[in-house]
Amino acid sequence: MVKIFLYPLSWLYGLVVFMRNRAYDLKIFKSREFDVPVISIGNITVGGTGKTPHVEYLVNLLKDNYEVATLSRGYKRKTKGFRLVEAVSSAREVGDEPLQIKNKFPEVTVSVCENRVKGVEKLLEPGDVKSPDVVLLDDAFQHRRISPGINILLIDYNRQIKNDSLLPAGRLREGVYQMRRANIILFTKCPEEVTPIMRRILQNDVNLLPYQSLYFTRLVYGHFQPVFDAPKINEETYKDVSCHILVVTGIAAPKQMHSFIKKLGSHMETLSFPDHHSYNTGDINEIQKRFNKINSNKKIIVTTEKDAMRFKDMAEISDELKKAMYYLPVKIDFLKEEKKSFNNKILNYVGENKSNRELHKRKNSGKS
Repeated sequence: MVKIFLYPLSWLYGLVVFMRNRAYDLKIFKSREFDVPVISIGNITVGGTGKTPHVEYLVNLLKDNYEVATLSRGYKRKTKGFRLVEAVSSAREVGDEPLQIKNKFPEVTVSVCENRVKGVEKLLEPGDVKSPDVVLLDDAFQHRRISPGINILLIDYNRQIKNDSLLPAGRLREGVYQMRRANIILFTKCPEEVTPIMRRILQNDVNLLPYQSLYFTRLVYGHFQPVFDAPKINEETYKDVSCHILVVTGIAAPKQMHSFIKKLGSHMETLSFPDHHSYNTGDINEIQKRFNKINSNKKIIVTTEKDAMRFKDMAEISDELKKAMYYLPVKIDFLKEEKKSFNNKILNYVGENKSNRELHKRKNSGKS
């Protein structure tokens, strides 16, 4: 019923977004191109498509052969401007997702800047940081001030967009027509098998264009890892029916994580907060209270990697909770035989454009 009153707001929002996109299409607003390969990863809906694991997949794919840099706005950080992310940075300074990437890939340049153009310019400036061979723009599908060489659009397999509405009545950031800007469309969080019929249905739903490629990925969960100084834990412990797990999340869509942990066989309770939640003392007290209520000698707390970055900032967490707190690692994998095709598309783009960039530099240096 509430949605009825939100539709006029969605119409006004849609008009503004349409006019903005139209201005870019007509070159009234300018998009900046860089001579370094740029790959954008984003979505057309609000939250919950698994952007960070996909950025990490690209980092892992490229890092052995290229100097990789990631750039995001650092959502909900308490700082402004361009910042390089260090392993000792806090989530308050740089955002939880960039800090997670830096902790996982310490050799990679990770940066944040709300102005993406200035961010890339800073990365390309001569200085202490080695100039990147490729820049990965995190959550940048709507940031049209930069024209990426490859635009990757993520869509949650479990939350289709064909019948969705624009904000605030629905979850769409912009109209589905704008999917045409994507070079690659990825359906994320898929089951282990997507039938050929379902693939064709989804291909028709997104109105796949001749220049676009469609792929399907799924989430792959790892083993629980300590957030602080909790002892290492083996599968037998948390798969024991007598083990009680309190799952604490501050992400947009925790359902798939809940389903995975529930299947382990242990007793599960959940405590969910909004996406990118900034935990405070009251939240920690609530977690402590829920943990104390669990009447079991075998009890642990499990959270996400992203939440773990935020918890590490908090001095309010008791030693008892620190010794019981783990995070659940997650990565993505492609269905069927799609991985090789996707990898080749990315590697060919970066390799060819890096070579063109180096040739251009040599020609210019020869003229001087």
